Amino acid sequence: MLKFWYFFLLLSLLMQPLDANPGLKVRITQKGLDYGKEIGLEILKQRIKEESFPDWSGQEKSGVGDVDYTISGVRINTIEFPDASVSLIPGIGIKLSTQRAYATISVNWSIRTWLFKDSGRATVSISGVFITAVFTMSQDSTGHPSMSLDSCQMSIKGMEVKLNGTISWLYKFFTKYLEKPIHRSLDTHSCPNIKQGIQQIDAQLRTLQVPTQIDAFAQIDYSLVNSPGVFQSYIDLDLKGAIYPVGNWTDLAFVPAPFILPNKSDSMLYFGISEYFFKSASLAYYTAGAFNTTIVEELSSYFNVTTETFGSIIPEIAQYYVEARPAMLNLRATAAPMVSLQPDTFTLEIHASMEVLAVLPDSTTQSMFTVNIIANTSASLTIFEQKLIGSLCLNRFQLFLADSSAGFFEVSLLENFLSYVLRNGVIPAANAKLKKGFPLPNLDQITLLRPVVKVNEGYLLISTDIDYKL
Repeated sequence: MLKFWYFFLLLSLLMQPLDANPGLKVRITQKGLDYGKEIGLEILKQRIKEESFPDWSGQEKSGVGDVDYTISGVRINTIEFPDASVSLIPGIGIKLSTQRAYATISVNWSIRTWLFKDSGRATVSISGVFITAVFTMSQDSTGHPSMSLDSCQMSIKGMEVKLNGTISWLYKFFTKYLEKPIHRSLDTHSCPNIKQGIQQIDAQLRTLQVPTQIDAFAQIDYSLVNSPGVFQSYIDLDLKGAIYPVGNWTDLAFVPAPFILPNKSDSMLYFGISEYFFKSASLAYYTAGAFNTTIVEELSSYFNVTTETFGSIIPEIAQYYVEARPAMLNLRATAAPMVSLQPDTFTLEIHASMEVLAVLPDSTTQSMFTVNIIANTSASLTIFEQKLIGSLCLNRFQLFLADSSAGFFEVSLLENFLSYVLRNGVIPAANAKLKKGFPLPNLDQITLLRPVVKVNEGYLLISTDIDYKL
């Protein structure tokens, strides 16, 4: 059960007390809370049935003297919450309540008076159980999530004890002396047990590793920038949603622009991922050198790239390199790719330089020429295995000659060749890296169900239900 609630709390509490706009928003709707309640209660019922309860003894006063009792071997046979509901208290937290919960319990009992003693097995039927608990959500001084029990009330409307033993004519007289300690124990321990469970969740939340490493190049910060916003029909969570190079948490030079999630409630969860998130990813991977590559193997399955390849396109190269030599292409990003999110359109503008080198007989290299490239690409996005997966498509590009050992030549001569290189070498290599994906806030046993991705102006919206594997 704890893991399931960790998922919602991880979404609702991930943490850093900063008065700033979020890079990522999460909304948990009433539909999501209702699903969480159903799954949580199923898990709770399983755990209660498997629970081991301590034995207890005591003494009650009666008209025939003191009655000493012992109750042991307590087992919950059935427990149901037919009218349980979860609701939100704006500005405070989550309220869980039930008025007609019931349970059947089996116990071993023994009683002793000055007149007789007896023991046996009993079935305790409890009905009309009223429980209401309010949980508040916050963040601690270190920026970790925190959860606490704000209030708890519990009462029992009805209880019936049926005894099995050898002195049946006395059962009706003495059952009330067993009902009283059972009733008192439930009244005394129910809310403290709920509080203890919440404290266990809180302790686990404090151990969460808020930064998550994506790969060898980048890490992501899913901390809260302010406290969760609890409204009448949903919880809004503002996460930092920033990506940094591995080992470097230096504050970014730009800040997120504000954005508002649409007023929707058809799905359990909504993720709003701003341009800031993607811009920080672009800068992080650029800073880490992830966009730099040498293109040889990517093209070897199509043709061998040699000085003769370029000589057939550019006469100046043919004159400079009479003997054919192997060639290699060094691609370097000259700036972080520029990200733009517009309705139904996600574009990346990539600024790079490509140096073409000849491999000489002694295995050293000699620069042939360098071109600067501005490429405009479109990105399509999907969700797979709880990750946001991107795929690029080249729209158009521009070339500018930056340097040439063979002298000036018309760079337009390279357009067809470089179009082929970009579409069959560079873009597929980039998509292979993007296929690893960006992890979304999530926990084990929880799957995003039928997620829908839509690009809006300034942010990406993911609408999804969830499935929890019991």
